[in-house]
Amino acid sequence: MKDLDSALAELGPWLGEKEARRKAAVSRFAKGAGGALAAAIVIGAALGLAGLPAPVAGIAAVAAALAILAWAGYPLQQLHKDVKLGLNTRMAEAFGLSYSPKPASPVRFDAFRSHGLIPHADKRDFEDHFSGEAHGADFELYEAHLQQRRRNKRRTYYVTVFRGVLIRITFPRTVEGVTLVTRDKGLFNGLEAFSRRHFSGRNLQRIGLVDLRFNRLFEVYGTDQVMARYLLTPSFMERLLRLEEILKGKNVRCVFDEDLVPESGRGELLIAAETGNKFEPGSMFAPLDDRARIARLHAEFRLIEDMMETVLQPPSEGGGVGASVVAEPGSTHDEAP
Repeated sequence: MKDLDSALAELGPWLGEKEARRKAAVSRFAKGAGGALAAAIVIGAALGLAGLPAPVAGIAAVAAALAILAWAGYPLQQLHKDVKLGLNTRMAEAFGLSYSPKPASPVRFDAFRSHGLIPHADKRDFEDHFSGEAHGADFELYEAHLQQRRRNKRRTYYVTVFRGVLIRITFPRTVEGVTLVTRDKGLFNGLEAFSRRHFSGRNLQRIGLVDLRFNRLFEVYGTDQVMARYLLTPSFMERLLRLEEILKGKNVRCVFDEDLVPESGRGELLIAAETGNKFEPGSMFAPLDDRARIARLHAEFRLIEDMMETVLQPPSEGGGVGASVVAEPGSTHDEAP
């Protein structure tokens, strides 16, 4: 089912079986919407005639309408949930992944935050957890929606500060220290370099690299100049630039982090990208077996596969993180990041 035609052939009939349920749910919602409007008018008028203040009557009318809409829309909500679970589970299995609607715990979320890959958030929501293995490395991806609380003279409200994917890749051999790849901030690079010196309790120094294309997009900081250059060889920088292209410039940033349990013999790479909300089943007001619905979701799973392959391909296929764990710092192997 990795190709679109196979996905259409397998998922189309499964979605078609749910079409009658969808039509019934849409019909109920449409009738409920009409009923909610009528109820709001009647209740508002009745309470007004009974002598209640207009604001009170209006609030009561709106509350009644919302209650009716919630009742009418419940089957659509359940259908959306069931279709999303079924589609993502089947598609993930076809790509050799496991899927869960929510991560059991947001993997290494505090590490993403402490390294500055994502901003502080007052409200956090996580969903769509995928895990798998490629080229001997464990791979995990989940979506995060982060919001910050803001205040003005009239109210408190929340704004989205990050919506995208958080990726954790583990592989054999411990990474020493921290090597951080963040976005180039132009005139603010000096301030960024100063703040990184004591960020998260680690003394991160700016690392100069010779790749001009890479330097236009990224800034590199690390605790060890030798280790940083061992990890960020031309091979890996090409991979990260390729990932930037795959994600269409969605502010990719990453960090190589030494494992918190050194005896485990594993290091990790954390990647954050602002991809927006993905892996959704689409509108329940359109036919479920619509080709565009399946094609869009299939493309998103292709994106996961592209990310895994871009970062993890072994040197015989063009280098990458999979090669970075073979050579030691100081090795002359050109393909070992």
